Amino acid sequence: MPVKPFRPMTPGQRGRVDLDYSEITTAHPEKSLLTKLQKHCGRDSSGRISVRHQGGGNKQFYRMIDFRRDKDGIPARVVSIEYDPYRTAFIALLNYADGEKRYILSPNGIKVGDPILSGETAEITSGNCLKLKNIPLGTVIHNIELRVGQGGKMVRSAGSGAQLAAKEGDYAIIRLPSGETRLVLLECRATIGQLSNTDNKNISLGKAGRSRHRGIRPTVRGVAMNPCDHPHGGGEGKAPIGRPSPMTPWGKKTLGKKTRHRRRPSDRFIISRRGAAKGALLT
Repeated sequence: MPVKPFRPMTPGQRGRVDLDYSEITTAHPEKSLLTKLQKHCGRDSSGRISVRHQGGGNKQFYRMIDFRRDKDGIPARVVSIEYDPYRTAFIALLNYADGEKRYILSPNGIKVGDPILSGETAEITSGNCLKLKNIPLGTVIHNIELRVGQGGKMVRSAGSGAQLAAKEGDYAIIRLPSGETRLVLLECRATIGQLSNTDNKNISLGKAGRSRHRGIRPTVRGVAMNPCDHPHGGGEGKAPIGRPSPMTPWGKKTLGKKTRHRRRPSDRFIISRRGAAKGALLT
């Protein structure tokens, strides 16, 4: 989807770059698939802020997305391509032959009226969902399960796509968008194709108010605070942080400090970490 720059008629439009939303076919979601999520403004049960930078924002309804894709053998048609305020990728409304309607993550290139199918008899076309054992090597996939029947957990953001690199025994080797290569059971499901809204990374909000509309409150730098509020605070003028490494407001090391547990059980499924030989061929 192309992006749309704005002329600087107002200060908020100077530097603003937005999507033209030409793929969106309707502005009215399916009411039967909507639910309301309670906003907590980043506060815990006692009313104190436990997650910073959250609060406010426009009213939103959550669209219930079918991540499992478990209606095998029942054909469906794409009814509409819609915007979802809770995710970066677009969503597609499917109308199944038995009358049921479901939302799925919209792959890149599908249009209204396209057929969609899940199960072993599905073709290798964008939007169809199959088990990894039935998908050819080299195919670009998304919405990948980590456990059988759990529903897709990996590769769900706008423009992302993983590649099925190899199959060994009961496992498939998948190269993720981050560059990480890991094992996933062949019985797990994945959806064919790259996700929609590939130009999402090129968006520039243009003004602070658009962040507030999204429920994002301001982020203040630690060096601009007082010493009682942040380890980086205090000093005269533009003082350095005065510490060997950057800290969080609670005194924990950050910006490069590894937080993953050294003996996490899923480590045995990871062949190579993200960032190491990103995009390189497996040996």
